[in-house]
Amino acid sequence: MARPTLASLAAELGVSRQTISNVINSPDRVKPATLERVRAAIEAAGYRPSAAARQLRTRRSMNLGMRLMPATDGINGSILDRFLHALTESAQDAGYRLTLFCADSHEDEVLQYGELLNVAGIDAFILTSSSRNDVRTKWLQDNGTPFAVFGRPWETAPGDDAARHPWVDIDGAAGTAEAVTMLTAQGHTHIAFLGWQDGGPVGEDRQAGWERAMRALGAGQDISRLRASAPDTISGGISGGRELIARGATAIVCASDSLAIGAAESLRELRPELFSPGQPAGPGVRAAVVGFDDTPVAAALGLSSVAQPVEDAARHIVRLLTFELADRAGGSSAPEQHLLLAPHVVERVPLPLAPPR
Repeated sequence: MARPTLASLAAELGVSRQTISNVINSPDRVKPATLERVRAAIEAAGYRPSAAARQLRTRRSMNLGMRLMPATDGINGSILDRFLHALTESAQDAGYRLTLFCADSHEDEVLQYGELLNVAGIDAFILTSSSRNDVRTKWLQDNGTPFAVFGRPWETAPGDDAARHPWVDIDGAAGTAEAVTMLTAQGHTHIAFLGWQDGGPVGEDRQAGWERAMRALGAGQDISRLRASAPDTISGGISGGRELIARGATAIVCASDSLAIGAAESLRELRPELFSPGQPAGPGVRAAVVGFDDTPVAAALGLSSVAQPVEDAARHIVRLLTFELADRAGGSSAPEQHLLLAPHVVERVPLPLAPPR
């Protein structure tokens, strides 16, 4: 059978080609009864709009560009893997494709922007790993290139007028504060925080949530003793965990799952009674460590962790960009330009201690 076209569908339904185009691109312009009838015919015929024709009409390449960040330890990197998968899927549903590229730094990423705009005709860029005074956002704004950021503009407060570009982020401070609340309910009072060295604004945000929750509990005098930092690795978690346990910590909130895995190992080694039923930390077996990112490794180990709604973040970023790039004559409402999503703690029972050999 011949592939259906705009003209063949219009002839079959007795409507104009413009009506079918409006059903696809500006459905608010079409009467509800006509809209339903044409959509049903499009689905039944398996009609797909011509990408080449759309590119000629819109002068768009239908490609979004994003820098692929360097590989990590395989644990913490899973958060961006989930984000990338959801982003690709959402962009595809909206008729766009994702073009990935590599860069060694933010400055190198800016150089790639110019080349991709000239050679590949990228319509818009998606940025990750935002930083203070980000050179990438300034360049894109100065050059009038559409973009959206997975991450806050850290030099401004959420909702500040100075943050004029669209962004989506996840409230790390709310996540660590919720972790403190969970551990308090289990009976813990000496709840420490283990951050990563050179954690930047993201690490500071997660630490701030822990501090806020601890001060609300009246534990302000213990905060300086119950805070440490270490390299963002399992071995860093072990050394940082030992340091905090020596200072009296019975529970640890960590800035990542890598640190949490190591800290849990230190607690098992130095405070095994916290993993046994009937101890002061609470009835039954209770988690004494909370990680961040809720990676598959954390789930496999029975480690409590803060889960980030990265799929929701990816979908909203696509909504932001497709709205910016679309013909908005139809009057569709703009998506929220600055969105701070709430994470949640996934509480798990840790795996039992291995029997002595």
